[in-house]
Amino acid sequence: MRFPLLLTLFVAACLVVLCGLGTWQVQRMGWKEGLIAQAEAAARLPPAPLSDVLTAANPEFRKALVVCRGLPTAPYVELQSIHDGQPGSRLISTCVPEGMNETFLVDRGFLADSILARPRVLPSTLPLAMVVELRRSPPPGGMTPAPENGRFYGRDNAAIAAQLGARSPSEFTLFAVTSPNPELGALVASAPPAAFSNNHFGYALTWYGLALALVGFYVAVLFRRRKPIP
Repeated sequence: MRFPLLLTLFVAACLVVLCGLGTWQVQRMGWKEGLIAQAEAAARLPPAPLSDVLTAANPEFRKALVVCRGLPTAPYVELQSIHDGQPGSRLISTCVPEGMNETFLVDRGFLADSILARPRVLPSTLPLAMVVELRRSPPPGGMTPAPENGRFYGRDNAAIAAQLGARSPSEFTLFAVTSPNPELGALVASAPPAAFSNNHFGYALTWYGLALALVGFYVAVLFRRRKPIP
């Protein structure tokens, strides 16, 4: 019986790939757990002035104090969203915080589709102090529908800012934590939960399991080849 050299080389190459993928998933799991811990630690910090938060090593998920003039009656666009299982819209306006020259998008909160009331839109320069949470917004995917009648279906920050007649906004969206429109009780001011999927442990088990199954197959083939034919 000849030694199955080609089969052995093929199985060895597959084992290297499968074990490498499993190890990569373990490393990804550690990286993701670090991100989750970082987000939770940042969210626990007390609010600080926006200009100070932006100079931090990682401002995302930090809470900040900001003053936006005229925000309660500012123009807005509606972004289709879901909150606690309810379909609805998040109201997005722009703000140039006092003491800063940068434009930010402000997520003023969520309104369920069953709520017809909307904030008034009036010219105003009255200052509004509020607490916000900073989040980065990844661009929408290629399958996201185009905006229709002022309603957006993805966080295309540049397009939203252009719709509102503003210049290119910051990479951070300011999610209102305190409502800019307390007169509209149905408007839920909140930042959505951090979307960190952490399925890497299951993926690692899958790759290592396939490697183990391949070893079992190889051993079975060798055993069958060594077995004498009656």
